[in-house]
Parts: sequence; C-alpha cells; structure tokens
Amino acid sequence: MASSSVQDLLPPSLDSTSQPPSLFDGTTRLYINYQCPYSQRVWITRNVKGLQDMIKLVPIDLQNRPDWYKEKVYPKNKVPSLEHNNKVIGESFVLVKYVDYNFEGPSFMPDDQEKQKFAEELIAYSDTTFVPEVYRSFAKDARKLAGAQFDYLEKALHKFDDGPFFLGQFSQVDIIYAPFIERFHVFMPEGFNYDITTGRPKLAKWIEEMNNLDGYKQTKVLEQEKMVEYYKNRFLPKA
Repeated sequence: MASSSVQDLLPPSLDSTSQPPSLFDGTTRLYINYQCPYSQRVWITRNVKGLQDMIKLVPIDLQNRPDWYKEKVYPKNKVPSLEHNNKVIGESFVLVKYVDYNFEGPSFMPDDQEKQKFAEELIAYSDTTFVPEVYRSFAKDARKLAGAQFDYLEKALHKFDDGPFFLGQFSQVDIIYAPFIERFHVFMPEGFNYDITTGRPKLAKWIEEMNNLDGYKQTKVLEQEKMVEYYKNRFLPKA
C-alpha cells in the first residue's frame, strides 16, 4: 500500500464569508465536510493512495455554506465533490471509484473475479440496506435490528481468509463501510449500551486493522463527543 504517513494540515472550513479558491486553474480539489461520512469515503481513498499532494482538500461548512459552492462548483450543493480536469463530479460511490482508477497509487479493487463480484454486492448493500437499516433501528429495537446488520458484516468478513478485510486485502469495500461503522461503534454503546463488536471477532479485528491505517486515522471524527450528542439529539426519543 502507498505510504500514507503524510500528515495533512487540515485547512479551516469555508463558510458564507469565505472567498472561493481560484476555481478551474488546474488544481485538483476534493470538497468535503469533516463530519460527513460520505465525504470521508473519498478522503480515505485519497489518503491511502498517497495523493495528499495531488488532491487538495477544501472543507465546506454545511451549516453556513458559501453561495459560490452551489453557483460555481457543484449545483447539487452537496459534498463530496471533486474538481478535476475542468469538471466537477459528485456522489461518494462514484468518487471512490474515480479516484481509485484515475490516479496513481495502489489499486483497491482486486483482479480476482469472485472478489470483484462480492465487492459489488457489498458496496450495493451498504447504502441500500446496511446504513438505512441501522439508522432506522435507532427508533425501534436497535440491538435486534441493527444487530442483524452487524451479523451480516461478520459473516461477510468470513468469506475470504487471506487477510482481515472484507475481500481479505484492503479494498474499496472497506472504504465504503468504514465511516459508518466508525460512527456506529462510537455511538451505540452511548445510545443503547450496545457494543457492535461483542460476539463478532472478525468485525473487532477489522476495526483494529482499519485503525492501523494512517490514511484512515487522519480522517476519523475528531470531536466524538459532539458526534454522539448530535446522534442522541437526532435519533433518540426526547425525554
């Protein structure tokens, strides 16, 4: 894997008072939000491929967005988006693949066809089932309903035994799941007294191995207490 020990100096978030960067000047820019799990997917891809010098981070304050972001950069006014070769593309799935396939560094999709097929299944499952089902569970029986989703991941992690990741070796699948597993792993013990790794040794090992990746560690939520409070306010019934 590429050396990803380059330590980013994280720039401050741009808000409605901020001037735009010199757009479309040949610089490749990744527009993100530091708290956004979808942004984090592409940020991880950039870092673990060792592209910190090639792709500049431009964090956007989603609570107070600059008008120029929607008007001049990305009309959908969402993050993440990538400014590259005089065009801007969005959507985290698309961007993870785009950055993986269009920039130098190790590839995070294996040549093995069985692994490729499983990767496509898992990637599709993440946003159609895993993420929405876990969020929905917070208003119902979180342990049981979310538990079924973490059981699915535990089983998936048993399929290939040539490494601790979903396809054995680190891949796009790990990148897609990491931001959400990170948040659920922090929030659920606080919100529901529920540890997602209990009885799931493969998932526990996966989290441990992810936390050893410098390129991922740099993207993790810095203010976990704030994130937990946000989740509690958003998802837990008010007293």
